[in-house]
Amino acid sequence: MAEQRQRALSTSGEALYEILALGKGATHDEIKKSYRKLALKYHPDKNPDNPEAAEKFKEINNAHATLTDLSKRNIYDKYGSLGLYVAEQFGEENVNTYFMLSSWWAKGLFAVCGLLTGCYLCCCLCCCFNCCCGKCKPKAPEGEQQEFCVSPEDLEEQIKNDMERETPITLQPTNATEKTQLIGDSHRSYRTES
Repeated sequence: MAEQRQRALSTSGEALYEILALGKGATHDEIKKSYRKLALKYHPDKNPDNPEAAEKFKEINNAHATLTDLSKRNIYDKYGSLGLYVAEQFGEENVNTYFMLSSWWAKGLFAVCGLLTGCYLCCCLCCCFNCCCGKCKPKAPEGEQQEFCVSPEDLEEQIKNDMERETPITLQPTNATEKTQLIGDSHRSYRTES
């Protein structure tokens, strides 16, 4: 089992080609032809008493499915089975990013930045307090008022004062039979029926 897991996460990208008895640069037609030939040979219906043939058939199907999908084949050719595992976990579009961040130079750059700043937390806090909350915070453009905080009590008092100044409408219109009518050349006429 450990050998199979090790093989499943190899970075060489050759095992699936070997299962189909092909070289790494095989064309789509060669893959298809080899798959059909091996699938007929190891099909469980032709080998009902042979469990090894059933396992081999599963491997052949897996190799064919991976190598006929263009994006999976490109990932497999570049990063091997480990690349397919990463694509399954993080998505095919994130495989290159994963391997770039896993490279020795990215890890070294991360370590050097940590050593130069003393620690990562101090760097993050310094940047946050200076840019978001402190003296480096962006200023409001001229002509616009600065944002300020209003206490809830002051806001409530301001709302009450605004409501006292406005007089609410308490009467309905006296003539409730008013109708609006549109005429053919879009002139409006208002009339009341009396």
